[in-house]
Amino acid sequence: MVSLPLLQRLFCGAALALSLVCMGAPASARQPAAIAVPTPKPSAEKAATSEAAPETAPAANTAPAPADAAKAETPAAPTEADADAEAAETPVPAAEAKPAAEPMSSIVVDVATGKVLSQQSATERRYPASTTKLMTAYLALGALRDGKVQLDSPVVVTRLAANQAPSKMGYPAGSVIRLDNALKMMLVKSANDIAMAIGQSLADGSEEGFVEMMNAEAARLGMKDTRYINPNGLPGDGQHSSAKDLAILAVRIRREFPAFSGYFDIEAISNGKSLMKNGNKLLGRFAGADGMKTGYICASGFNLVSSATRDGRTLVAVVLGANGTIERERLSAAILQAGFETDPATKEVTVEDLPASPGAPLDVSDYICSQAGRTARANERVEENDREEMFGSPYLTEMKRPPVTVKVGLGGASGNDRVDPGVSIIANYGIPIPTPRPTPPAVESVSAETPEEASSAEETVPAADGGTKAAPSQAPAVPTADAPAEKPSAVNSYSGSESHLRFPLGVRSPMAKRGPRLDTESRLDLRPAAFGSSGSQPEHATN
Repeated sequence: MVSLPLLQRLFCGAALALSLVCMGAPASARQPAAIAVPTPKPSAEKAATSEAAPETAPAANTAPAPADAAKAETPAAPTEADADAEAAETPVPAAEAKPAAEPMSSIVVDVATGKVLSQQSATERRYPASTTKLMTAYLALGALRDGKVQLDSPVVVTRLAANQAPSKMGYPAGSVIRLDNALKMMLVKSANDIAMAIGQSLADGSEEGFVEMMNAEAARLGMKDTRYINPNGLPGDGQHSSAKDLAILAVRIRREFPAFSGYFDIEAISNGKSLMKNGNKLLGRFAGADGMKTGYICASGFNLVSSATRDGRTLVAVVLGANGTIERERLSAAILQAGFETDPATKEVTVEDLPASPGAPLDVSDYICSQAGRTARANERVEENDREEMFGSPYLTEMKRPPVTVKVGLGGASGNDRVDPGVSIIANYGIPIPTPRPTPPAVESVSAETPEEASSAEETVPAADGGTKAAPSQAPAVPTADAPAEKPSAVNSYSGSESHLRFPLGVRSPMAKRGPRLDTESRLDLRPAAFGSSGSQPEHATN
């Protein structure tokens, strides 16, 4: 080998290192596209390793070891499709758009046994968002079972319900809905106004009363990390839950109300004007998916309580704190698939055995609703266009048919003491019915007699037959201008008849409005100084 000068060796070494860095850049830029949880029980270490794998690597049961990744230091050259995908990721590269994010909380539970098949930070307190509506539905189904309400019982949209923040149906106050239609609107559209209306209908119009019912039921079920403050999950201080508690609730719903499981897997609803699709994208795309509820606020991230049934076996999965629906559905499908591949007989811990967690709930809004979080979701959607597998998951398939749609609407409810049967909206809802005013007491007329004259009129006078008889009473004289009454009587100006009462000079009517006279006494010159001499009075100053 020909020896090279020292300077040339250093230059060649620097050039080689620079070329290796440049060739490795496309693989690092494509890291978010390879997020998957292929193992039966994913752990944080394996998930991190799988994210570092190149996009072209096939899915496997185990992630490549760090040593194997080090051997493949120089990846294959990117294909033309990869180059197009990288060009579509402008203006922010994916590597810059995904800073450190909070890990997700998840759990998978076998419904029949209650065994925990997998879990990650399942007891950590989080914000439930619209998964709160599962408790509202649970109480409504319990009232149906106990015969307190019927499927056609009226649910009235109150003013409080109509004023709830979106997502909502937007019905005006006074609208009347059947309970079964209201449940479908709440579970598919995730309508906050309908959730509030259901809660108030079950608690005699009181939101506070229904929240007490929710918390009492949560305590009875053993949901020790849960506290509710409203029926719909809108953000507020003091509302929190955990993946463990939501799994407990979902398991109880599937066990106690199997006849109503169809309410949780409706793919879409229609009110005749618009089609509203279910936000749970496992439905129709993951084998056996049959529920249950999505949720999202900035503080919670993207949540999903899902269920799936295969060969008579039902599993419930909970994912909290995902950054977008793609990431949420991808992880939910992975842990559900791993759950079906796990024998519950090999597990000993049940969901009720997991401990409670003290402290405040984890708030992920700093990342979820930041520019970095939004950019990461946008890049994920761009990458989805070039993926062969839906959401980058081998367990999800594209739904190429129209969603199964259920019609909903107003009216058709039975009546009660407050609502007439069959009405769609209550006329003049919230406007109080006017009641007649009580009849005012009669005004006592002021007599012209003095107390002494009245007493003397009652004295008896001798009669012609020697007896005594009362002196005839004389009608009080009508006051006139010549003979005014000492105390003028009030005149009812609305009596409709002409009054004979005349007030003497110097006596002011109590009905008169007092005020200064501005016609004869005022001689003020209000003209500007340049208009003329103040000695001459303007013509309009006198009447």
